[in-house]
Amino acid sequence: MILFQPSLWKPFFIENSRVPRFLEKFAPIKIAAITIGPLVFCRGKVNDSNIRHETVHFQQQLETLFIGFLLLYLYDYLIAIYIRKLTGRHAYLAIRAEQEARQSAWKPGYLKTRKRFRWILNFI
Repeated sequence: MILFQPSLWKPFFIENSRVPRFLEKFAPIKIAAITIGPLVFCRGKVNDSNIRHETVHFQQQLETLFIGFLLLYLYDYLIAIYIRKLTGRHAYLAIRAEQEARQSAWKPGYLKTRKRFRWILNFI
């Protein structure tokens, strides 16, 4: 039954949202879409790679009960900036949640074979 299989849960996509444009004023990158809980706010129309990328983030948030995701994301970003001395986009790309999501964006079957919690250890 799908209700009891969180690995099959998908977020809700909201296309043509102003949220990404607003948030990128505070980010070092151009934001095409952002996952906030079960909602994905997309700058324009969503495509298959964006769906996979943002669904991976949604699954990561489920695995870490949302607040854990935010803490790991911030931790990785701060480590990239202050210890690894990376800046802007390079610091963003060093975040382990982004590494898994970016790698999976171009793999159509990834969400079916994805191992839960693996991203926390594999991308450190």
